[in-house]
Amino acid sequence: MNIKILGGGCKCCEAILASVKEAVAAKEIDAEIEYITDMEKIMELGVMSTPALMIDGKVVSAGRTLKAKEVEKIIQNR
Repeated sequence: MNIKILGGGCKCCEAILASVKEAVAAKEIDAEIEYITDMEKIMELGVMSTPALMIDGKVVSAGRTLKAKEVEKIIQNR
């Protein structure tokens, strides 16, 4: 599983990164986690609202900071 957190490096982006790491550890998922802060790269991926969460190339959340339990649910439903 490839998970990307997209954002400018703000407190909210850092929070979603921590939530993703916590959710992946809790569910014992083998995942590659990338934290992308380059705004040009983020726009190339089609994301206009951050923080955003992409799983396997699909944006699953944008513009909100997710808690670990919310990330677990998203991962579970993939």
